[in-house]
Amino acid sequence: MGEETVSKNFIEQEIDKDLAEGVYSEVCTRFPPEPNGYLHIGHAKSILLNSGLAKKYNGTFHLRFDDTNPTKEDMEFVESIKEDVKWLGADWKDHLYFASDYFEVMYQCAVKLIKKGKAFVCDLSADEIREYRGTLTEAGKNSPYRDRSPEENLRLFEEMKDGKVKDGERVLRAKIDMASPNINMRDPVIYRVAHMAHHNTGDQWCIYPMYDFAHPIEDAVEKITHSICTLEFEDHRPLYDWVVKECEFSPAPRQIEFAKLYLTNVVTGKRYIKKLVTDGIVDGWDDPRLVSIAALRRRGFTPESLQMFIEMCGVSKSQSSVDYAMLEYCIREDLKLKRPRMMAVLDPIKLIIDNYPEGETEYLEVENNLENPELGMRKLPFCRELYIEREDFMIEPPKKYFRLFPENEVRLMHAYFVKCVGYETDEKGNVTVVHCTYDPETKCGTGFTGRKVKGTIHWVAAPYARQAEVRLYENLVDEEKGVYNKEDGSLNLNPNSLTVRKCYVEDSFAQAGGCDSFQFVRNGYFCIDSKDSTPEALVFNRIVSLKSSFKLPK
Repeated sequence: MGEETVSKNFIEQEIDKDLAEGVYSEVCTRFPPEPNGYLHIGHAKSILLNSGLAKKYNGTFHLRFDDTNPTKEDMEFVESIKEDVKWLGADWKDHLYFASDYFEVMYQCAVKLIKKGKAFVCDLSADEIREYRGTLTEAGKNSPYRDRSPEENLRLFEEMKDGKVKDGERVLRAKIDMASPNINMRDPVIYRVAHMAHHNTGDQWCIYPMYDFAHPIEDAVEKITHSICTLEFEDHRPLYDWVVKECEFSPAPRQIEFAKLYLTNVVTGKRYIKKLVTDGIVDGWDDPRLVSIAALRRRGFTPESLQMFIEMCGVSKSQSSVDYAMLEYCIREDLKLKRPRMMAVLDPIKLIIDNYPEGETEYLEVENNLENPELGMRKLPFCRELYIEREDFMIEPPKKYFRLFPENEVRLMHAYFVKCVGYETDEKGNVTVVHCTYDPETKCGTGFTGRKVKGTIHWVAAPYARQAEVRLYENLVDEEKGVYNKEDGSLNLNPNSLTVRKCYVEDSFAQAGGCDSFQFVRNGYFCIDSKDSTPEALVFNRIVSLKSSFKLPK
């Protein structure tokens, strides 16, 4: 039998080449989020890719917070990111770092560049720098301050550091090439003045490095071998390599870019999510209608389902969008054999079995999951009064309606055949009670073969039922209009993205706890809400319906 061929993505092929040529002796990757918001599904791809590569090559994985911009960062976001990364199974062990830990190193690198004549202090305003930069078709022009001596630049930079310069009055720029076809190389700003406290360093600094200067230094200090990032940083790679080279780091980390994960009809932009949160349109960053990792976790998605989804998306250089239905497919596949199939009635009406003995209760032995016997059995109470779904009874049904209607017979799941013999309505004509009779010989599992019925409906025993709240989620945005309004850039929100109902669930949920998930027979997969649910008042989030619009490629 021949050896199995293992397909590798382009990043793995590059790593194999680097290891074979002795560029690096081991692999070290990192996930470097900026703590200015909660992570979303796109970040999950980067987390799992970077940690997965480290694991595959028996290397090291770092979690590092790129906290170089104190205007937007918060410890709330730091803690939420740590929780998300840990939940996804990416283990950073004792390799937790902050970019701000390297502020002194970055400052010394800036000093080194000034002494080498590779950086200068510039007094142009932000608008003037932008004007001098040029365009994609026209070269930029040199700053009038570009030829200051290293000694003068050192003195001016020291004044910036010592708090003697106002915000926006001066910057430190790299001296590279104002005629470069790559605008990122046209003497980019590498330090700016910002008189504000930092969550980690307090008031120690009033100058802060720009991301394109700080990031390669962080990677180099931590001896990252492969800096895996998304495609928008491809044009920044020459600057990344320039910083590492001119600051004289060895061995140099290598930046490799891959395509971002784009999901159809979802909101991922931090600016938009933040507005939804602050405007009260959603219930925080973890609202289950969002695709932040915290929201997906609260809704009931599992780390395994996200891992499956990311693997199905693959790693490539070409940008593309993925249908949200594929993510739903993955959670269904993950849960279908793992979770018990319970009965819950989301829109209840009462069913009374007129010929069942009053006051009597029997207990039915029921499999928790027909496809997975290892999940065991449970006992369900059955009695004269039940709750069924309102949609499971019609007075005048259409053709091919096989549920309850006058004189029709159906099976009550796990129980008996019942025949509708009457019904009650309120003053508006809405059905409130359905009356049936049952046939004791038709008990499920007794081997009855006398006749067949075409419909089976689920139920909950009324005296034992627990009332609960269910939250039925639809897409947050209007799928027909698309995510963004083309005229003003606002979000096209779906007014029906959340429906809240009171329902009845079987008493087997008495032992359920936060984040436990289940299949509600015929209604979908549901998870106990970790935020709002209590043992006395259960709240369930619908993770996903049972029906899928996603088709696996052949």
